[in-house]
Amino acid sequence: MRPRLPIVRIANGTFYRTHPNSLSSHANPPLFANLNFEIASASDPPQNWCVVGPSLSGKTTLLHLLRGRLLCEPPTARSFPYLSTDAVPHDLKTPDRAIQYVGFDGEQMGAGLSGGVTTSAYISARYESRREITDFSLRDYLMGNTELNPLNKKDAGAISSKLFERSVTNLRLDPLLDLPVAFLSNGQGRRARIAKALLATPEVLLLDEPFMGLDPPTVRSLDPLLGSLAEEANPRLVLSARPQDELPKWITHILYLKGDCQVEAMGPRDEVLAGHHEYSKQVWTGGLRKDQDQAPAKPAVPGKETSRAEVVVELDGCQVKYGDKIALGNWTQPAPAGEKAGLSWTVRRGDRWAVFGPNGSGKTTLVSLLCSDHPQTYSLPIKLFGSSRVPEPGSGERVLTFWDIQSRIGHSSPEVHQHMPRNLTVRKVIENAWADTFKSIPKLDGDASAKVEAALRWFAPELHPSYASAKDPETDLSWADEYLLGELSFSAQRVALLIRAMIKGPDIVVLDEAFSGMDEPIRDKCTLFLTHGEEKTIRDGEVVDSDAKAAGAVKVKGLTDQQALVCISHIKEEVPECVREWMCLPEANSELPARFGRLERPLRSDDKGWMDIWGL
Repeated sequence: MRPRLPIVRIANGTFYRTHPNSLSSHANPPLFANLNFEIASASDPPQNWCVVGPSLSGKTTLLHLLRGRLLCEPPTARSFPYLSTDAVPHDLKTPDRAIQYVGFDGEQMGAGLSGGVTTSAYISARYESRREITDFSLRDYLMGNTELNPLNKKDAGAISSKLFERSVTNLRLDPLLDLPVAFLSNGQGRRARIAKALLATPEVLLLDEPFMGLDPPTVRSLDPLLGSLAEEANPRLVLSARPQDELPKWITHILYLKGDCQVEAMGPRDEVLAGHHEYSKQVWTGGLRKDQDQAPAKPAVPGKETSRAEVVVELDGCQVKYGDKIALGNWTQPAPAGEKAGLSWTVRRGDRWAVFGPNGSGKTTLVSLLCSDHPQTYSLPIKLFGSSRVPEPGSGERVLTFWDIQSRIGHSSPEVHQHMPRNLTVRKVIENAWADTFKSIPKLDGDASAKVEAALRWFAPELHPSYASAKDPETDLSWADEYLLGELSFSAQRVALLIRAMIKGPDIVVLDEAFSGMDEPIRDKCTLFLTHGEEKTIRDGEVVDSDAKAAGAVKVKGLTDQQALVCISHIKEEVPECVREWMCLPEANSELPARFGRLERPLRSDDKGWMDIWGL
């Protein structure tokens, strides 16, 4: 039997971002020089690839070149033989249609769920009532009904009702179908994009770190869905992952990258893993290690006074409602004075909180209350820094303005990432911590400028795209004025936003999935900086005092006992080691109360505690 042609064939191809002969102020090195790679149209058993590599190794770049992006030299080295055969429907004969890409980088989020859907331009808009005719529902988005004046469509483009039902059920989108897409949380939006790609019935589906930002229950439901697609080879799947990420069991082949868009190894899964024992050790299997102390986390009573530190956030029975729907606080819970409807929660100076919960449980809504972005903050029993948003008449209580509150909170989240202008330089992104809005002029003094300089030097390897070839990137910081946020990798963008959130020394630091997309070494460097600032560094795998501390030249210090930390994450390794209190919000509309607990040690080394938090 004659073998079927591959969907993608690359034979000794070298790739460039711009034409090799073009003039540019930035470097244009060859990418994946002399690459040989194929995606089979049919094989027994089916081949399902995972591209594994650290940040800046080129995972996303490789996925993009597989779909026909980037310039190929010679042009004939990349082809799509199978797409020109009679086995492929007419509407899937071009790579743009036949090969679907789903990514979660800043540019993807900035464009909204779909490039053609208009979304609101400011963070708090998602919490208001439906207000624009372009606020299409999730159902409209998935079905492709996002045109104001649609033409009559032929049945050939209709979506199978069976496929639609299967996709929304397995991705847990059923209760969200009638919501505007702008109302979806970060995790819900990710699931929606995956569903949208599946409904296009592509020949190949490229998923760029698909499990990033998803809660453990969603991962458990999404993995079998993708696994069934992989088994049927409909579509063929190519994933990307970091070295520390779990590798789905149905992945059959691995393409392992080292830095600077170079392939270190590729081939069958077992062969590649056998040659990379260090990677094998880092793969999380979800099981419990016998050598660990598995003492469970201690339960706690919300609102119970455990210290005399000043209260900076006080929620006293909060319920966020949109019409008849309760988005947060649809329960009663114990409180010092007895049962109370809604969420009661107290955060004091020096507290280190982690907030967990399934996608859609209200975590992002809670963050919007903390940051006073949510319009309902003004009508709920909330006090921020001891001040109600609207005090009772005659109380004489001082009211903090929105800008007062914003100036005292450092915030990094997917929403901030989405709205941060991509045309700001790296330096201006960090300096924006001293500005009132994303585009206003920061109010800097000598101390603030010194902190910015110190942070740029500290994170030069992570922020400077050409650090490896630069002569003196830590002393000469001109690169921070040349590179724009949009030119950085996703990981580097997240590092810049994390620095922005903490560098000013705000009263509260709110980190909502701030470490997602970072490799383990970068994440650990960021959490060390969060806790100790410049005072500590990592040498030969050990945390030691820094040269800046020895010289008495520390400009940026870590969290103090006068600051509170609120961290949101779905991955235990991304919870800073200083976190001790936790709250887990329930599944939306379950009417179960939020659960609270206290950690006796860092969560990253407590598998059983992690499973207990999620009820798994």
